[in-house]
Amino acid sequence: MAKTCFHGVFVSIAVTSLLLLQAEAPSPPPPAVYIFGDSTLDVGTNNFIPECAARADFYFNGIDFPYSKPTGRFSNGLNTADQIVRLLGLKKSPPPFLYLVNDPSNFQKNILQGANFASGGSGVLRDTGKAKRVIPLEEQIQQFSTIRSNITNMTGSEEATDKILSKAFILISIGSNDMFEYLLNLSKPMSLAEFNATLISTYEYHIKTLYELGARTFGILTVPPIGCTPFARAVFTGNNSCFELAQAMAVQFYFDVASSLEQFSSTVQEMKYSVGNTFLMTGVLTGDMLAFGLKNIAAACCGNGTYGCNQTASFCSNRDEYLFWDQFHPTQRASELVALTLFGAAEPIMVPMNFSQLLGVNI
Repeated sequence: MAKTCFHGVFVSIAVTSLLLLQAEAPSPPPPAVYIFGDSTLDVGTNNFIPECAARADFYFNGIDFPYSKPTGRFSNGLNTADQIVRLLGLKKSPPPFLYLVNDPSNFQKNILQGANFASGGSGVLRDTGKAKRVIPLEEQIQQFSTIRSNITNMTGSEEATDKILSKAFILISIGSNDMFEYLLNLSKPMSLAEFNATLISTYEYHIKTLYELGARTFGILTVPPIGCTPFARAVFTGNNSCFELAQAMAVQFYFDVASSLEQFSSTVQEMKYSVGNTFLMTGVLTGDMLAFGLKNIAAACCGNGTYGCNQTASFCSNRDEYLFWDQFHPTQRASELVALTLFGAAEPIMVPMNFSQLLGVNI
């Protein structure tokens, strides 16, 4: 208990300091940002997949976004991708890759500034989210390869492309959907140990592929406490308590990812990374929730554990006091707190450094 309180005090001080210094600190030119992952970071990718069943381009999603517009973000407003890039100095998130493809006249200009490949419902494993017609991480990386080819067409050389991409920031948040699908599958095709091994080996493969494509600076968000989501509380336990197996899987994934990146980075040149222990940081926020302005850390603001957020759902008016917007996803306020922690916290929440140190950004 004392250890948790210490972490809570540190994060609270770090977040408060960042809030006070944002307006004063000079900001270097922001890097290009390429974003991969699931609904945590999706800013509308799935809107461009007509047959996709994992969408958020309808009310009450986006109720706190400018003009109360549902944009495809699984949030009442800005999501974690938005909050992170704002701290980098960007006025808005890089648009979805599929949006850029539909704007060929500006495609080459825009891809130098970044792109968002994240697809809600996707996973590390290729078959995760397949029934919902989402874009798995493997295909997201293939889209990034397309961007690399287009940059090379502009520069005329692979070396020049390498130089450009080496300065870019690669942001990744994925893994939750893989775990949920495994847990919901009653006829499990593999043991838990086999699943965990497959998940991390596939994750390692994707990181190595991105490195081979020129990525050098990685910001990683691991899996948060998915066993405490409104969905898990309702479906797996039924008594509003957290589902401990899902919690254990999330913790294991963090340690596997941190170990894998440490090992891989020691064998290659110029690679930098920061891993955010989103399980631990969420625990700190909820453990000292009143200090962060949170009053409800268990229920969904919109809908409930078994009923998703849509036009017919009820939703709360005090959204900044909720951790969860819907069955799975954080509110705009919770996403802001996570982003500030990613930039301001130290070990063991951020290893081996935080995002500010990784990117040389003064916030």
